Amino acid sequence: MVPTSYYLILAALIFVIGAAGVLTRRSALIILMCVEMMLNSVNLTLIALSRQWGNLNGQIFVFMIMAVAAAEVAVGLAIVIAHHRHSKTTNIDEINLLKW
Repeated sequence: MVPTSYYLILAALIFVIGAAGVLTRRSALIILMCVEMMLNSVNLTLIALSRQWGNLNGQIFVFMIMAVAAAEVAVGLAIVIAHHRHSKTTNIDEINLLKW
């Protein structure tokens, strides 16, 4: 059996990689993928702690997070595709929809 601390360390590493990607990248698609990595690291943490404590509450929260993540991807990707069709770029520095 793998100790819970290994899962928590892996989740922390995945979260740090995702956070670094969100802070350093300029492509909207890569930022969306990094946000998904961060959500998956939280899911891994909840599952590991739920298993350690023998409680199913963490697994229920994982299903809720997965539903929110699916909605976030659907809406975010639709916005990115619509903007890409209009301006031919996914660079977030060039997104200025509120300007004429």
